[in-house]
Amino acid sequence: MKPVLLVIAHGSRDPRHASTVHALVRRVRSLRPDVRVETGFLDFNIPSVQGMLESLAAEGVRDVVALPLLLTRAFHAKADIPAVLRDAPPQLRIRQAEVLGPSPLLLSALERRLYEAGLTPADKSSTGVVLASAGSTDPEAIAVIADIAREWRHTGWYAVRPAFASAALPRTEDAVRELRALGCARVAVAPYVLAPGFLPDRIARGAAQADVLAEVLGPAPEVARVLLRRYDAASQARVLLPVSA
Repeated sequence: MKPVLLVIAHGSRDPRHASTVHALVRRVRSLRPDVRVETGFLDFNIPSVQGMLESLAAEGVRDVVALPLLLTRAFHAKADIPAVLRDAPPQLRIRQAEVLGPSPLLLSALERRLYEAGLTPADKSSTGVVLASAGSTDPEAIAVIADIAREWRHTGWYAVRPAFASAALPRTEDAVRELRALGCARVAVAPYVLAPGFLPDRIARGAAQADVLAEVLGPAPEVARVLLRRYDAASQARVLLPVSA
């Protein structure tokens, strides 16, 4: 039996968040019907991660890959999720997969969203892009976003600037102004977030003076493929979390 893939999402009071997570999970299931895929939320939504782990254990499931639905390895991936998994039923053998980012597939998904919003490949050389993420107090996560922006710039965009909706600077609106000052023919904002909610809405407000605002990554096929790559890598790992029996 293949390990169950447990997708761990943050959760939100905004119903669009859970709806988007479920849409992404449906796409993952469609790509790999041989893998059982379940969802658990850290907060606000049900089922909770703990509740789903208990349910799986009660069914007799033994092996689980817990996959953080996160783009950077910040506090939730380093502390919250491991803490929840350590409290799982002892009969479960749990491997924690890596977070989704960074990945070339996610850059492809970002470009997909920009093209869906009206840009074309011919626009790249004259367009400045704001890579707008939720933000974090973790320096490692902030550095990763800056690295992604530099890497993305080398694919042909006029310029790419990182921005953050919380906890770090610059804000989206400041990055938009900076790109205008550089002389970009147009400015586009690419939200580097997985689902709608409070911080993505802040990104959208900050994009008011941009020419193009892309949708969140959501259930893009590239995102689903990254999930499955992380699942496969974790399934083959020998190291188990200390919750195993």
